[in-house]
This record gives sequence, structure tokens and C-alpha cells, in this order.
Amino acid sequence: MRKTIVYFAHPAHRHSVANAALARVAREVTDVTFVDLYAEYPRMKIDVDREQERLMAHDAIVFQFPLMWYSTPSILKEWQDLVLEYGFAYGDGGDRLKGKLFLPVVSVGGPEDAYRPEGYNRFELRTLLSPLEQTANLCSMRYVSPFVLFAALKARNDARLETHSDGYRELLEALRDETLDLTAADELGQMTAAQLPIKAEASQ
Repeated sequence: MRKTIVYFAHPAHRHSVANAALARVAREVTDVTFVDLYAEYPRMKIDVDREQERLMAHDAIVFQFPLMWYSTPSILKEWQDLVLEYGFAYGDGGDRLKGKLFLPVVSVGGPEDAYRPEGYNRFELRTLLSPLEQTANLCSMRYVSPFVLFAALKARNDARLETHSDGYRELLEALRDETLDLTAADELGQMTAAQLPIKAEASQ
């Protein structure tokens, strides 16, 4: 069993629909640790020692967040700046995260075709998330293609939110049970509830 931790970051989660539903799912999955960063650190005073201990105790790290101005919410950046220290996460002797999985779970406001060179956001989502991908690379973690909910504000009205929430549960269980096909996920580039590469059995 792969020990999995979900770091949830939404600065206005009381107004959230999509991320609130996904957070409820993450809280319910057994043997998955759920951390609401804004609830734990309302004044942004990150407990670095505690967070580093959490990281070392888990094999898969999930960042769940809404894309805000083409980046993460500010607390996730603060968390990275403080927790991923030289000598711990990278650099001389900084191998504590080596081999761990890193997976972004992202909701975005625009439809999928907005995240293309010809779309109004001009870049593919994978490109916009490249700072997270390179952070994982620098820390010797394996970056897993993001799990994405497009047009999140409309997802409840067109019944996609329920499907996506079910897919998120399946994804977290597959991470935990080591049944997520990482190679197939890489080939997809990004995952949705309709495209989850789940293996029938855990690899031996």
C-alpha cells in the first residue's frame, strides 16, 4: 500500500462548489491523509518540521487546488518555499523525497479548448503547471500527469462534478493501492474522470 497525502489549498473554500466536493471525497478515502492548508495555517505560518515529517511519512504527495491566475494559491507557494529546503528536498544531501510521486489535482474555470495555443489562455495546462513539474524533477520525485476538471464553475449544473468526484475517489484509491498505471498516465499528459489508467491488479 502506498501512503498518500493530499494537500488541499483553496483560499475561499466556503464559496467553492467543485473543490469542496473533491475535498469531501479526499477526506473519506481510507488510509489517505488529508491536510487543509488554509485551515491549519490561517496566518500562513507553516510548521516546516511538521510538514517535512509528513512528507517523509508518505509515498505519494497530492496538491489539490483551483488554478488561480495561472498558478497555485499563495499558501502552496509559501509551503514550497519553506518546506522544500536545500539539503532536505534537493541539493547536497537533499534526497528525502527521492522516488516519491507528486500529482497535481487541478480545477480550472475555462473549457479544455481554452488551454491550447489557439485558445484564449494561449498555453496548454501542462505548460502552465510546468513549475510544479520541474519542482518535482529537482526533488527527484516522479511527476504524475495532473487530474483536471475543466470548466469547473459549470460542472455541477451539467452533472460532470459527480462523475469527476467519483473519478477522484478512484484515482486516490489507485494511488493508495498502487494500481495507477504511471506510464499510461504519462502518455495521456493529463487525466480526467473519463481517462483514468487503472490497472486491474497492483504490480508485484
